[in-house]
Amino acid sequence: MASNVIPWYKKKAVSQVKTDYAYHHSKHVVKQQTERKSSSRSVHQVQSQATEAMAEPAYTIPPSRQRAATETEEYQRVTTNVGKGLAVIQEELHRMRMATKAQVESIAIQKEVKNMMKKRGDLLEEIPKMPDFLVALRPHTVWEKTPVKLFCTVEGNPRPIVKWYKGGVPVDPLSAPGKYKIESKYGVHSLIISRCVVSDTAEYSAVATNQHGTATSKAMVIVKSTFLVVFLFHKRTMHKAVVVKIITLCFLTGPAGAGESCQLGLVPHLTEIHPSKLEVSLLDRFPVSFGVEGSSIKLVCTMVVVPDLPNVPPLTQWYRDDKLLKPSKLVEMSVGGGAASLTLPQLAKDDEGLYTLRIFTKDGTAEHSAYLFVSDAPASVKGAPGAPMSVKAYDVNSDYVLVAWKPPNTVNEAPITGYFVDRCEAGTDTWVQCNTAPVKICKYPVDGLGVGHSYYFRVRAVNSAGISRPSRKSDKVTALDAAENERLQGTDEGYVTIPGEPTDVHASEIVKAYVVLSWKPPSPRGRAPLWYIVEKCLAGTGAWQRINTAVKLHSPRYPVFDLQDGQKYQFRVYSVNMYGSSEASAPSEPIQKIDEEGVPSAPGLVVATRNTKSSVFVQWEAPKHLKNLMGYYIDGRVVGDKEWFPCNHKPFRHNRFVVHGLIPGESYVFRVQAVNIFGLSEESQESSPIAVEPALATPSAPYGITMLSCDGSSMTVAWKSPKHCGGSKVNAYYIDKRDADTLVWKEVNLAAVTERICTVDNLTEGSFYEFRIQAGNLAGVGVPSAPSAPMKCEPWTMEQPGPAYDLGFSEVRGDSLVILWKAPVYTGASAVSGYFVDMAKKGSSEFVTLNEEPVSHRYLQVTGLEEGHSYIFRVRAVNSNGVGKPSEVTEPVCAKALPGTTEIVAGVDEETGDVFLSFEACEICETSKFVWSKNYKPIGDCPRATVTAKGRTSRLTFSNPDKEDLGRYSLVVTDTEGVSSSHTLTEDALNTMLELSYAIRHPVVPLKHSLNYEILEKGHVRFWLQAVKLSPSVSYRFIVNDKEVTSGEGQKISHDVASGVIQMTVDHFTRANEGTYTVQINDGKAKTQSSLVLVGDAFKAALKEAEFQRKEHIRKQGPHFSEYLHFTVSEDCTVMLTCKVANVKKDTTFHWYKEDDEIVPETPPNVMSGACALPLPLFSRKDHGVYKAVLSDDKGKDTSVFDISGQGASASELVLQCTPEGIRLQCYMNYYTEEMKTVWKHKESKISSSEKMRIGGTAEMAWMQICDPSDKEKGHYAIEISDGVTTHTRTFDLSGQAYTDAYEEYLRLKAAAFAEKNRGRVVGGLPDVVTIMEEKSLSLTCTVWGEPTPEVTWFKNEQEVASNEHTRVTFDGGKFASMVINKVTPDDSGKYSINVRNKYGGEFVEITVSVYRHGEPIPEPKLGQPKTATPAAQPVPPKSPAPSKTPTPSKPQTPAQSMKSPTPASTPASTPAPKSPTPTPKSPTPPRSVKSPTPPRFMKSPTPPRK
Repeated sequence: MASNVIPWYKKKAVSQVKTDYAYHHSKHVVKQQTERKSSSRSVHQVQSQATEAMAEPAYTIPPSRQRAATETEEYQRVTTNVGKGLAVIQEELHRMRMATKAQVESIAIQKEVKNMMKKRGDLLEEIPKMPDFLVALRPHTVWEKTPVKLFCTVEGNPRPIVKWYKGGVPVDPLSAPGKYKIESKYGVHSLIISRCVVSDTAEYSAVATNQHGTATSKAMVIVKSTFLVVFLFHKRTMHKAVVVKIITLCFLTGPAGAGESCQLGLVPHLTEIHPSKLEVSLLDRFPVSFGVEGSSIKLVCTMVVVPDLPNVPPLTQWYRDDKLLKPSKLVEMSVGGGAASLTLPQLAKDDEGLYTLRIFTKDGTAEHSAYLFVSDAPASVKGAPGAPMSVKAYDVNSDYVLVAWKPPNTVNEAPITGYFVDRCEAGTDTWVQCNTAPVKICKYPVDGLGVGHSYYFRVRAVNSAGISRPSRKSDKVTALDAAENERLQGTDEGYVTIPGEPTDVHASEIVKAYVVLSWKPPSPRGRAPLWYIVEKCLAGTGAWQRINTAVKLHSPRYPVFDLQDGQKYQFRVYSVNMYGSSEASAPSEPIQKIDEEGVPSAPGLVVATRNTKSSVFVQWEAPKHLKNLMGYYIDGRVVGDKEWFPCNHKPFRHNRFVVHGLIPGESYVFRVQAVNIFGLSEESQESSPIAVEPALATPSAPYGITMLSCDGSSMTVAWKSPKHCGGSKVNAYYIDKRDADTLVWKEVNLAAVTERICTVDNLTEGSFYEFRIQAGNLAGVGVPSAPSAPMKCEPWTMEQPGPAYDLGFSEVRGDSLVILWKAPVYTGASAVSGYFVDMAKKGSSEFVTLNEEPVSHRYLQVTGLEEGHSYIFRVRAVNSNGVGKPSEVTEPVCAKALPGTTEIVAGVDEETGDVFLSFEACEICETSKFVWSKNYKPIGDCPRATVTAKGRTSRLTFSNPDKEDLGRYSLVVTDTEGVSSSHTLTEDALNTMLELSYAIRHPVVPLKHSLNYEILEKGHVRFWLQAVKLSPSVSYRFIVNDKEVTSGEGQKISHDVASGVIQMTVDHFTRANEGTYTVQINDGKAKTQSSLVLVGDAFKAALKEAEFQRKEHIRKQGPHFSEYLHFTVSEDCTVMLTCKVANVKKDTTFHWYKEDDEIVPETPPNVMSGACALPLPLFSRKDHGVYKAVLSDDKGKDTSVFDISGQGASASELVLQCTPEGIRLQCYMNYYTEEMKTVWKHKESKISSSEKMRIGGTAEMAWMQICDPSDKEKGHYAIEISDGVTTHTRTFDLSGQAYTDAYEEYLRLKAAAFAEKNRGRVVGGLPDVVTIMEEKSLSLTCTVWGEPTPEVTWFKNEQEVASNEHTRVTFDGGKFASMVINKVTPDDSGKYSINVRNKYGGEFVEITVSVYRHGEPIPEPKLGQPKTATPAAQPVPPKSPAPSKTPTPSKPQTPAQSMKSPTPASTPASTPAPKSPTPTPKSPTPPRSVKSPTPPRFMKSPTPPRK
């Protein structure tokens, strides 16, 4: 954006690049300081007069107050009595008198100063003096098309007249209207050159003349485009040499010092002078704007017009790329009401460009320019190109026009393969495609138009993805021959009938796709309508043929498309009218289609330089081969990103461009492509990365100078930093002082002051002083601030504190902000104890105190603000003596967050597990720094946290976070528009992050199921566990009884990544396999282990089941019974003993036996039928006995036995067993199957199995369980068992004391089960044995669980371990327990253990630690076994009596093989089931070739004993 207002010296903005100014300005400052140091004018007379004026006259007693001797005695007596009261009154009178005296002194001094200054002026005016230049001209080096101002200050008496010369020739403003402007105001004479060109390079001189003489001042003005300047500046003792290579060619100064590019000198030239008597000052100017195709935009400039006449608005003009715009449907203009506006209701890429508003004023013109960018609308097809632009028609004839356009930019889209041209006749809405195949270049001849008809044209681009949106339609074109009217006005044409032949047949345009023929019409031609016939032939053949048989040509133009490559053709033309045809024209020269010239070569070196905080200046070298260059497309890309974005959307003519709309602080690279009618060239090389930062300049002036303390000989002053740092950090301040009654400034400090506070010494008590400040940075020293208000040097003696200072804001949001300040320098009679903060809305003087009680810290968060409103603040310090004077009022601050504002985020690093606070700035510059604070005190170098920054992101990482790190953390990004944020770290949030951190640093492979086992067919035993997830790189090992086992004979180890299963299969499970099984897993950084103790009863049960399955497998290899013997009764009361057989053959034999005596049935058994039966007709006691069936062949033998001896029932009496789920009644018997007919009854009512009453059985008993019993379940229970012949009944009375005891036991067991579930325990992570070398660090870490959170105690050799520097014990988040031994020694060897316990119980786990010295062999590890859990309460045997032995018949019966055996929750005391730690979930076995269902683990083997 660029601004140029005439007169421009009224603006206080500073140009973006001022190397030349910095040099000369610094020289001038040094010269001025030297002069003011050497000048010393005596002011003793003035000081003497001021002293006399301030002197207090002696007090004389008037005669009326004089007393006699007797009266004096009485007076003394009265004085003695009332002395105390008078002393108080006199003290008050003295205080009031001193205050009045101070005011009188101030008024007297001010009056005296004014009088002396007036006398001095009058005195100077009376002294004749020849002209003398107080401020001489200084040389300037400027860029083309930018203004320059030469000024000087002249004194003399009488006042001299100043004339200006250029190279010795007087400057005449009327000779070049609008170029020169001469002014003379307040003794300052200036010459303004509005738009410099290279020819303005000359020596300019100002000649001052009065009657006493002449004085001359000269300076050189150099106008350049590219230059190298080395500027030196010297400010007191600071010497710096800065070399700046200026690549930027043109900048104009924007409002408020924010420089914006003038877009490369495209401001239109002044075309004519318009007289105006209005004074116009531009206020709010339209900025660089961005639009999208199809949308609308409005550019507005507000202004002040004097005089403001409603009917006489100022004359305004709008330009786009130096071309004057006129009102139309696509351009709407308005001026009035203090604003000038331009509205574009239907944007297209044709509207992109530099827009300039020019307003004619009394002093010349006021101008403002800014660029408008118009981007492509979303494509109708994804990947399709953008629309072409600038469609225009050329060479308009009666039925022919040539349509041309500009190609769109293709950044991430596929290359353009061609274009379609459409036409629409005026007055219709129908578009007709002119070309059947896409044309590859950006022009196309359209013929066949209607004579006198008007048309519009548009173009669409084509690539591999699809067709683009159509371009904006062209201006209306009427198909008429421009020479037709001239012909009709001729006098001789009327006598001609047959026309003459055309002449000068030639090719006006030759490209690869077509050739355009042109010729001159015949002369004479006659008044009759004329048309043409065109013929062609191969050059030299003479074989002519007509080529426009179907078309009547009315124009002397004709495009020919069907010419063959490599052939030369000749053409001739006939003129035809109603009277006949002319002779043929002379043949043309041989014409041949030629190859296209192609696209330009790639542009050269691309250089990007800093411009503003959101734009970059890009320039490049022109291509070596231009080839009718149309312009350039510039693309940009964020460093580190792969996607390019277009910087402009219409070809730009110059080889320098300002890219706007960039992210402040981000780094970009750029590339350029050249454009012509054939398309886009290759991309140029990428520029070097450039960070988006403002161009380097001197800082603006500091402001807000205030006094903080005074002791009578020195004063402490403070000030606010400049609003604009100039693109470089402000690193120096310089203070000047002067007496209030003089004009001479004196330097306070020679060495730079880096802080915004300074104590000025060697002052005179009672004198008034003024101060001014200058700021310096890398570019030099900026302009001085405005003088402060006069400050009196008198000691501060008040008891209250002085003002706070350096008020600032942080974390400004829509409804809140944080105000910060620094403590007063002057504390008063006691220390500062707190602060009050007052607030008022902007423009109001009614302050409201925000805090009822003083705050002790120096910050306050202000909430409840109204978004978009501005507020001012002040701070008052408090001590024990009262409230001190308020601070200076702050600048108004608007309650509105910066665009893109983000907040501090707390998190845990996924790789390292570090707890951190992170912030990504929405704005940053090259000099920005991230300043972290805790409770608004800078952290600096702190061992508890480290700060890192990368790009726009800063991270605060905690070293070892704990409660000391809790608090409010804030971050400020320096050299930005107030980017800041804060985050309060609470204890809960920290604990949560610590848990996550521990999990990341000590990862554990999560398990779905811990180590388990199952019995497979053939008696194989499979040990398995399942992880939630495994990676392909997982490693593991199986350890059995302290020894690692691998795959080999007898066992096979494998895993499946998809299911997460790790397994080991033992082929032959024997008594040698009893012991502890452990699996240790390492998956990346994660580890875990799981153990299974298979000893005692648990091992016996597993071994018994494995042997059973092995025997079953062997049995099934030969003939065997698939269903054992059982009986049925037929309708004729015949008892049938039946069975089913399998794996038989013809040679298989089947025999029946009774009491070992073979029975030969009448019908031999047929084993091949799969079933055999033995009928027992008229069954009676003589048939009682033990029956046996034997099946055998060469593969093996199997036997089934059935006892129908009738020796009595085997069922025991009902016994009571309590469980955590309820009360259970059980009946023991030789065997039990669900096929048996059993009926349970309660109070003579049959019981059905339900959630309340569960009925089931095992191989040795039948049971009925009452879940969650209540009084309703009291009463008499019975079970009826029928074996097909006899019904047996067993009863139990569950009432009275029996129910009371059973219910109490149930409650106790239920509580014990709950305690077992919630007791403290070690979930995993601890090894059994650790072997470690001396001087290493040992970390024993495990995960514990319990509800409530258990207490953890570590022991060494049964002695509790205390946490110290050598041994550190931690328990984080109630979940992770660890003991770390730093630099272990042999003394650290021993038996360590951890006790995890809560109110429900706990667990005690032991670890053996062995420490060996360096060089010693590693000792053999000896794995221990973890102790079993210690529950809070152990269940006791049931109180109900149970049989000591299950009744057994003399001869066993054979149970049915197909029975189902649900395992009960517990086993009676008489037949205890071995407890096994094996979990109950079903094993997710990986796919394998054989499926063998495993019978229930605790089921009694259904195989009958064999004799």
